[in-house]
Amino acid sequence: RFSGLSKHRSTLGKLFFSGAAIGFNWIFLFEAYRFTSVALSTLSYYFAPTIVIIGSSILFKERLTARQMVCFFVSTAGLVLIIGVSGGGSNDFIGILYGLGAAVLYGLVVLTNKATGVIDGLTRTWLQFAAAIIVLLPYTFLVDGFHILELRQTGIVNLLVLGVVHTGIMYYFYFSALAHLKGQQAAILSYIDPIVAVLLSVLLLHETITAWQLGGGLLILGATLVNELKRNRANTPGYKVVV
Repeated sequence: RFSGLSKHRSTLGKLFFSGAAIGFNWIFLFEAYRFTSVALSTLSYYFAPTIVIIGSSILFKERLTARQMVCFFVSTAGLVLIIGVSGGGSNDFIGILYGLGAAVLYGLVVLTNKATGVIDGLTRTWLQFAAAIIVLLPYTFLVDGFHILELRQTGIVNLLVLGVVHTGIMYYFYFSALAHLKGQQAAILSYIDPIVAVLLSVLLLHETITAWQLGGGLLILGATLVNELKRNRANTPGYKVVV
């Protein structure tokens, strides 16, 4: 499975860079959760597709259509609403900035994968996770150290479920499914994530979200969805922009 990659050093380099970006993406996203609510972190994180639109026009010379420009400005307006009415003071603002940082890093992951050509989902997953581990181990050691021995049995089980099920298996399904979904399907299914995240944060964690913040999130999600449906209507998907 990996033997053919030795002939493509540039591809290996791109996948390593992408894996490193995934690692720091996790760091920024978890920091966002620490400073602000899951809802605000998730909604700001979903600015990533807008970043991909701009990045694609710069890196791959993809022409920006009038619809894409409108979607960009609508998404930006939604982001301004979320940031401008954050009720938790400086902590909310810091958390939203971390969410945006995670969005930028995820945009780099998508753009880099787009430049690697056709590689099966399992190979992508293994190589990028290996790179993420290489980056995260020294970072964790230098910044906070390792405290796994301090975890109770429940904490260890939760950590294993998070790492194996919600990360490893999920990313394998994610990378594999993108090659078989129509663009419209991929775009629509991607919005299950933020909707569920916002609902669970309110129902289970009892976090609050204002009408203005919810409206800003809907502007971001709606603009991105409209752009994705239009852009993918006539295309057969390879690696699609799904966050």
